[in-house]
Amino acid sequence: MSEKQCYFKENNIEHIDYKHVHILKEFVNPNGRIIGRKRSGVSAKMQRRLAQAIKRARFMSLMPYINR
Repeated sequence: MSEKQCYFKENNIEHIDYKHVHILKEFVNPNGRIIGRKRSGVSAKMQRRLAQAIKRARFMSLMPYINR
């Protein structure tokens, strides 16, 4: 069973910024929920940073909380 590589380590991204909405949208499902580590393949450290960035982007109205 091959494990997925961390998206951020593959693309040499050290800092996940809440302003990069096009990247953050890849880790949100069609309903607007954050995709888990097992499905996305992101490392634990980057998953925590990703979740924080998504929450900040939502608070700043760059991303919706829910999609209908």
